[in-house]
Amino acid sequence: MLDIASYDQINPPARLLMGPGPINADPRVLRAMSSQLIGQYDPSMTGYMNEVMVLYRGLFNTANRWTMLIDGTSRAGIEAVLLSAIRPGDKVLVPVFGRFGHLLCEIARRCRAEVHTIEAPWGQVFSADRIEDAIKRIRPRALLTVQGDTSTTMLQPLAELGAICRRYDVLFYSDATASFGGNRLDTDAWGLDAVSAGLQKCLGGPSGSAPVTLSPRFEEQIRRRKCVEQGIRTDTHRDGDDEMIYSNYFDLGMIMDYWGPERLNHHTEATSMLFAARECARLLLQEGLDNAIARHELHGAAMLSGIRGMGLGVFGDIAHKMNNVLGVVIPGGVDGEQVRQLLLNDFAIEIGTSFGPLNGKIWRIGTMGYNARKDCVMQTLAALEAVLNRLGFASPQGAGLQAAWDHYASVAEA
Repeated sequence: MLDIASYDQINPPARLLMGPGPINADPRVLRAMSSQLIGQYDPSMTGYMNEVMVLYRGLFNTANRWTMLIDGTSRAGIEAVLLSAIRPGDKVLVPVFGRFGHLLCEIARRCRAEVHTIEAPWGQVFSADRIEDAIKRIRPRALLTVQGDTSTTMLQPLAELGAICRRYDVLFYSDATASFGGNRLDTDAWGLDAVSAGLQKCLGGPSGSAPVTLSPRFEEQIRRRKCVEQGIRTDTHRDGDDEMIYSNYFDLGMIMDYWGPERLNHHTEATSMLFAARECARLLLQEGLDNAIARHELHGAAMLSGIRGMGLGVFGDIAHKMNNVLGVVIPGGVDGEQVRQLLLNDFAIEIGTSFGPLNGKIWRIGTMGYNARKDCVMQTLAALEAVLNRLGFASPQGAGLQAAWDHYASVAEA
């Protein structure tokens, strides 16, 4: 029999989350989430939905009408975009430079796409010329990219790819979950047809809502596919461009009808998550998007200086790293997991491990969202230095902190 008395109220331990995400949510976002619920067709609720669309146009740097939220984690946004756009048999090209490129491949295969890849070693990115050469060779219907891949900490340049995609009539999509809000993303100027993101990294919110933006060109592709309401089917229904979208929940055409003036019922909006997403966007735009990106750049660079000051190596092509995540090479003879456990148990600080070819080789340290702050950087460097010295990795006492302080001072004086 269940002993309900043994279940206390939720009271998670206090942690400073300095990994690749999630991070500590901004207290103002948490307060917004605690607001009372209202009906999904209450004028106040639909008003908040409209405000969310306006606010995220500002963050995505776009005039796209269809800029909205998908209820679910960042992966929900990815699946909604790919399931709604890819038809069985479509060729898609995925430049893979980390774990999340492989994720795009997996989802595209589930959409029955013909998936083609090009690969770069983890820690590097692709040149626009290499991607164009692959597009010319493969002639895909869509280019599926990751802007910032937290598995490698790298930021793929996107600015030249939109013009290339237009030249070859290719749809251009990017997953910007890890980079959105802390690195430059110009949806319209760069010619992106669709972008999806999440709240739990640079936006300073919780996981559970996926902002997306869709160009008119992308909307047209979705509208040409019609949902066939004939129950569960395993065959493909084709009549020219009239084709079933296999997911009801992730059918962007239906979701657009829900967010649009028709307000056609599709699902019950995740009200508390919408409140969180609205507050994330409001706070970032109140700060100024350029200022927010500069803040992530400042504290990310200070962390980099501090890590180097401690005598630790950094992973990958630093010229192409994200502002908000750093890969730190685990020194020889040091147990990376032991370091992480001591940081967590003795300092209540979490940093990230890695996986795939980098498993056991690097830590991933994030400076993003609400935690892109000087005190978070300094606390993390001080704790990491103490743990490493305890485990026998000698570094000059305080060298990491001094290097970070020097970086902050040089920026202030500039």
